[in-house]
Amino acid sequence: MDNRSELRRQMRVARKALTTEQQLAASQALLNNLLPLAAFNQAQSIALYLASDGEIDPQQVIEYCWQQGKAVYLPVLDPDNYNHLLFVHYTTQTPMCFNKYQISEPATPYQQTIAAEQLDLVLLPLVAFDSSGSRMGMGGGYYDRSFAFKQDPMHTADTPKLIGLAHTLQQVDTLNVESWDIPLAAIATDTCVFNA
Repeated sequence: MDNRSELRRQMRVARKALTTEQQLAASQALLNNLLPLAAFNQAQSIALYLASDGEIDPQQVIEYCWQQGKAVYLPVLDPDNYNHLLFVHYTTQTPMCFNKYQISEPATPYQQTIAAEQLDLVLLPLVAFDSSGSRMGMGGGYYDRSFAFKQDPMHTADTPKLIGLAHTLQQVDTLNVESWDIPLAAIATDTCVFNA
């Protein structure tokens, strides 16, 4: 087993070991740490995710966004573009289903999608991170492929901003970065925000 696979396994075990009470407290603390960020306050179209596998839960962030009139989008596995994501508008009335990873996502037919380039902010999950803003995902490369346009010199827009969400216990000293890894603007945790 290579080091990346072993690190993924260790981090997933650690975050799944958190109790329900610890997860709820982390979720509230995460929202509190996002509230001062200009990128969060100014964003009107925000992609989030539904927590699984012990991920820090952004449900309170989603509910806050709805209260503030922000449009919330969830990632969906793109059936027409291998290992890419679609972003589907998400409300309390959105019909849901489970994808091949048993993660809840909006069901087809999709009511309203948005191009990744049109999002203001993406709050995405990760498995491990370091203080320089490097992120390790689950290994599928979905986010890296979906936001590869951000590395194109022709893409001059500052948006979407990408902010990783994690439990503090998912921090490591350093992560090796691959050429296809899309850099994050920041990482928000239950204790602080690391600006990249």
